Amino acid sequence: IEFTSPTETAVCNLGSLALPRFVNDGKFDFAGLRKYTRILVRNLDIVIDKNFYPTPETRNSNTKHRPVGLGVQGLADVFALMSIPWTSEQATQLNREIFENLYFAAVEASVEIASEDLGAANHYTPIGSYSSFKGSPASEGKLQFDLWGQQPTQTPYLNWTELKSKVDTHGLRNSLLVAPMPTASTSQILGNNECIEPFTSNLY
Repeated sequence: IEFTSPTETAVCNLGSLALPRFVNDGKFDFAGLRKYTRILVRNLDIVIDKNFYPTPETRNSNTKHRPVGLGVQGLADVFALMSIPWTSEQATQLNREIFENLYFAAVEASVEIASEDLGAANHYTPIGSYSSFKGSPASEGKLQFDLWGQQPTQTPYLNWTELKSKVDTHGLRNSLLVAPMPTASTSQILGNNECIEPFTSNLY
């Protein structure tokens, strides 16, 4: 959740992943999605430090909470490329698996950034979590799906227990990570269908 106050104006740093690019020979490349999700999180985190801010309130909010928002486009195109009926159970499961992979990789990248060495001369100094991390749900061991009373169901090949342990040890660099949105303009540029993803994606 983002908020605005007299000292902070809510900011979100957005990026869009083109899902059809991960369909190869009728199969979805989840490893590729995780790879580019991690790259996108890192790039958006860099934007926070290098961006131009029109007001002190926007800079204060962005540097304090460091939110990033990963969106997607072209889920309908993915179903078409994979010959999956849009209203089928298979489509529901694929949609959920996509977002479980995306959220896992986003959290993983945010933890990695928080744990990296600042480059101090004589000792290891981690970059650290965002300044308002303490007291957040993640700092108490709750990831986004926990807040909805859900658990990952489509990704037994991902080690969620280990990921939570890393969050507990190193914290997160970013307060927000996933923000499914229509991404209409970039969808048009890349030639994908504009769409707001189904509700199950919002669990992540």
